[in-house]
Amino acid sequence: MHTYTQSLQALLSQHANAKQAAPMAKYMRDQFSFLGIKTPQRRELLKQFIAEQGKPPLDDLETILRDLWQLPQREYQYSALTLLDKWEKKLPPEFVNVLEYLVVTKSWWDTVDLIAGHPVATHFSRFPQIRDEFVAQWRASDNFWLRRTALLFQLHYKTRTDVDLLFALIHENLDSDEFFIQKAIGWALREYSKTDADAVIAFVDVTSLAPLSAREALKWLKNQGRV
Repeated sequence: MHTYTQSLQALLSQHANAKQAAPMAKYMRDQFSFLGIKTPQRRELLKQFIAEQGKPPLDDLETILRDLWQLPQREYQYSALTLLDKWEKKLPPEFVNVLEYLVVTKSWWDTVDLIAGHPVATHFSRFPQIRDEFVAQWRASDNFWLRRTALLFQLHYKTRTDVDLLFALIHENLDSDEFFIQKAIGWALREYSKTDADAVIAFVDVTSLAPLSAREALKWLKNQGRV
């Protein structure tokens, strides 16, 4: 294990709280164990740690992220994403392979959605050829977390959204019986409706969306009195 990881593990383990860990694990359907460090405290601990230790060296970032991803408690994965965020705009093109590893390993919405909406979103914006190559792979994957990532990486693109791609990805997943895919379809449409309401309304009108997806897609527009 990298010395940077060892130091961070030592810090966080000192603040473990078994009483808080149980309900945190229950909220995540007991898929992961927790140290019991709530988000505000964890963020403050990471802030202090980085102030003292500095950011992880970029050359060692993959090793450190993989170290943290292998530790059992979920706070270590959250901490890994905080560290990743510090280098998001400086990652080399080939780092997409690490991002894919983080998506498909210990997958759940709490990490996948952050990865899709931030490091993957930034990486694909910086490297369009990488985007085209990996979206082509992910959209055809049997791993629905990769397909969810493909659906969500443009979530905050607004006017930069490749609408044809988004709508094509949605069409490809219309028949999915996976909750997290149908939820992603609705979420992606809802966010884009804040940029182009008419396009989303028209798309929903002519597309056989699952009830969950349609409801999520129009939620913001309904709140605005647009539909």
